[in-house]
Amino acid sequence: MPLTAKYSEKYNDALIALAAATQRPTNVVNLDGIYAIRVDLEYSRYVVATNSPRGLSDEPDANGSWLVCIYRSDLAGVSDELLVESTAAWLIDAFDSALARLESGGNKIEADADFGDISRCEGSTPLAVDEPGSGALSGAGDHAPVSAASLNDAPLH
Repeated sequence: MPLTAKYSEKYNDALIALAAATQRPTNVVNLDGIYAIRVDLEYSRYVVATNSPRGLSDEPDANGSWLVCIYRSDLAGVSDELLVESTAAWLIDAFDSALARLESGGNKIEADADFGDISRCEGSTPLAVDEPGSGALSGAGDHAPVSAASLNDAPLH
Protein backbone atom coordinates (compact mmCIF):
# COMPACT_ATOMS: atom_id res chain seq x y z
CA MET A 1 0.00 0.00 0.00
CA PRO A 2 2.79 2.52 0.59
CA LEU A 3 3.58 2.73 -3.13
CA THR A 4 0.01 3.49 -4.19
CA ALA A 5 0.49 7.14 -3.19
CA LYS A 6 3.80 7.29 -5.07
CA TYR A 7 2.28 5.84 -8.24
CA SER A 8 -0.87 7.96 -7.89
CA GLU A 9 1.30 11.07 -7.94
CA LYS A 10 3.48 9.85 -10.83
CA TYR A 11 0.51 8.73 -12.91
CA ASN A 12 -1.85 11.60 -12.07
CA ASP A 13 -2.28 12.51 -15.77
CA ALA A 14 -3.17 8.91 -16.67
CA LEU A 15 -5.62 8.70 -13.77
CA ILE A 16 -7.33 11.91 -14.87
CA ALA A 17 -7.46 10.83 -18.53
CA LEU A 18 -8.98 7.44 -17.73
CA ALA A 19 -11.44 8.98 -15.26
CA ALA A 20 -12.54 11.43 -17.96
CA ALA A 21 -12.91 8.66 -20.54
CA THR A 22 -14.91 6.38 -18.23
CA GLN A 23 -16.71 9.00 -16.14
CA ARG A 24 -15.73 6.92 -13.11
CA PRO A 25 -13.19 7.23 -10.31
CA THR A 26 -9.78 5.72 -10.98
CA ASN A 27 -7.29 4.37 -8.45
CA VAL A 28 -3.83 2.90 -8.29
CA VAL A 29 -4.09 -0.56 -6.75
CA ASN A 30 -1.64 -3.23 -5.61
CA LEU A 31 -2.42 -6.59 -7.23
CA ASP A 32 -0.13 -9.06 -5.49
CA GLY A 33 2.86 -6.73 -5.68
CA ILE A 34 2.06 -5.36 -9.13
CA TYR A 35 0.73 -1.82 -9.22
CA ALA A 36 -1.90 -0.92 -11.80
CA ILE A 37 -4.61 1.62 -12.53
CA ARG A 38 -8.10 0.28 -11.84
CA VAL A 39 -11.55 1.55 -12.79
CA ASP A 40 -14.71 -0.21 -11.59
CA LEU A 41 -17.51 -0.39 -14.16
CA GLU A 42 -21.07 -1.67 -13.88
CA TYR A 43 -22.16 -5.30 -13.67
CA SER A 44 -19.11 -6.53 -11.73
CA ARG A 45 -16.69 -5.44 -14.44
CA TYR A 46 -13.48 -3.52 -14.03
CA VAL A 47 -10.56 -2.17 -16.04
CA VAL A 48 -6.90 -2.73 -15.16
CA ALA A 49 -4.22 -0.74 -16.98
CA THR A 50 -0.42 -1.08 -16.81
CA ASN A 51 2.45 0.24 -18.88
CA SER A 52 4.94 -2.58 -18.36
CA PRO A 53 4.79 -6.36 -17.89
CA ARG A 54 5.59 -5.79 -14.20
CA GLY A 55 2.79 -3.27 -13.63
CA LEU A 56 3.25 0.47 -13.55
CA SER A 57 6.85 1.40 -14.30
CA ASP A 58 8.85 3.87 -12.23
CA GLU A 59 9.05 6.12 -15.29
CA PRO A 60 5.59 7.14 -16.52
CA ASP A 61 7.02 8.69 -19.69
CA ALA A 62 9.17 5.70 -20.64
CA ASN A 63 8.65 4.31 -24.12
CA GLY A 64 6.43 1.29 -24.18
CA SER A 65 2.83 0.38 -24.58
CA TRP A 66 -0.18 0.34 -22.29
CA LEU A 67 -2.00 -2.90 -21.62
CA VAL A 68 -5.69 -2.47 -20.79
CA CYS A 69 -7.68 -5.48 -19.60
CA ILE A 70 -11.39 -5.64 -18.84
CA TYR A 71 -12.44 -8.31 -16.35
CA ARG A 72 -15.70 -9.65 -14.96
CA SER A 73 -15.62 -10.32 -11.21
CA ASP A 74 -16.94 -13.67 -10.14
CA LEU A 75 -19.20 -13.16 -7.16
CA ALA A 76 -18.99 -16.86 -6.26
CA GLY A 77 -15.33 -16.44 -5.30
CA VAL A 78 -13.83 -18.14 -8.33
CA SER A 79 -11.13 -16.25 -10.23
CA ASP A 80 -12.18 -13.25 -12.29
CA GLU A 81 -12.75 -13.73 -16.01
CA LEU A 82 -10.66 -11.79 -18.52
CA LEU A 83 -13.12 -10.50 -21.12
CA VAL A 84 -10.72 -8.59 -23.35
CA GLU A 85 -7.28 -7.03 -23.46
CA SER A 86 -5.68 -4.50 -25.74
CA THR A 87 -2.36 -2.71 -26.10
CA ALA A 88 -1.43 0.65 -27.62
CA ALA A 89 1.21 3.33 -27.22
CA TRP A 90 -1.28 5.62 -25.45
CA LEU A 91 -3.51 4.68 -22.53
CA ILE A 92 -6.74 6.05 -24.00
CA ASP A 93 -6.07 4.37 -27.35
CA ALA A 94 -5.64 1.03 -25.56
CA PHE A 95 -8.84 1.67 -23.58
CA ASP A 96 -10.81 2.58 -26.72
CA SER A 97 -9.52 -0.55 -28.45
CA ALA A 98 -10.49 -2.71 -25.47
CA LEU A 99 -14.03 -1.26 -25.55
CA ALA A 100 -14.29 -1.96 -29.28
CA ARG A 101 -13.12 -5.54 -28.75
CA LEU A 102 -15.56 -5.96 -25.88
CA GLU A 103 -18.43 -4.97 -28.16
CA SER A 104 -17.27 -7.05 -31.11
CA GLY A 105 -16.83 -10.08 -28.85
CA GLY A 106 -20.46 -9.90 -27.76
CA ASN A 107 -19.61 -9.00 -24.16
CA LYS A 108 -20.85 -5.42 -24.15
CA ILE A 109 -23.65 -4.47 -21.80
CA GLU A 110 -25.50 -1.28 -22.74
CA ALA A 111 -24.78 0.27 -19.37
CA ASP A 112 -21.00 -0.07 -19.88
CA ALA A 113 -19.15 3.04 -20.98
CA ASP A 114 -20.55 3.90 -24.40
CA PHE A 115 -18.47 6.58 -26.03
CA GLY A 116 -19.98 7.06 -29.45
CA ASP A 117 -19.51 10.04 -31.69
CA ILE A 118 -21.39 12.87 -29.99
CA SER A 119 -22.23 14.35 -33.37
CA ARG A 120 -24.54 11.37 -33.91
CA CYS A 121 -26.68 12.02 -30.80
CA GLU A 122 -30.38 11.63 -31.47
CA GLY A 123 -32.30 14.87 -31.37
CA SER A 124 -29.32 17.08 -32.14
CA THR A 125 -29.15 19.06 -35.31
CA PRO A 126 -25.73 19.85 -36.73
CA LEU A 127 -25.12 23.45 -37.71
CA ALA A 128 -23.80 24.23 -41.14
CA VAL A 129 -22.21 27.39 -42.50
CA ASP A 130 -24.44 28.81 -45.24
CA GLU A 131 -21.78 30.71 -47.14
CA PRO A 132 -18.06 30.58 -46.59
CA GLY A 133 -16.92 33.76 -44.87
CA SER A 134 -20.48 35.00 -44.20
CA GLY A 135 -20.57 33.83 -40.59
CA ALA A 136 -24.16 32.65 -41.16
CA LEU A 137 -25.16 29.39 -39.56
CA SER A 138 -28.25 27.32 -40.11
CA GLY A 139 -29.61 24.09 -38.79
CA ALA A 140 -32.16 21.67 -40.11
CA GLY A 141 -35.73 22.42 -39.19
CA ASP A 142 -38.07 25.41 -39.14
CA HIS A 143 -35.54 28.00 -38.02
CA ALA A 144 -34.30 30.80 -40.21
CA PRO A 145 -30.56 31.13 -40.77
CA VAL A 146 -28.73 32.92 -37.98
CA SER A 147 -25.94 35.35 -38.68
CA ALA A 148 -23.41 36.91 -36.33
CA ALA A 149 -24.83 40.37 -37.17
CA SER A 150 -28.36 39.38 -36.15
CA LEU A 151 -27.05 38.09 -32.82
CA ASN A 152 -25.47 41.48 -32.11
CA ASP A 153 -28.83 43.20 -32.67
CA ALA A 154 -30.81 40.78 -30.51
CA PRO A 155 -32.18 42.22 -27.25
CA LEU A 156 -30.74 40.83 -24.04
CA HIS A 157 -33.22 39.41 -21.53
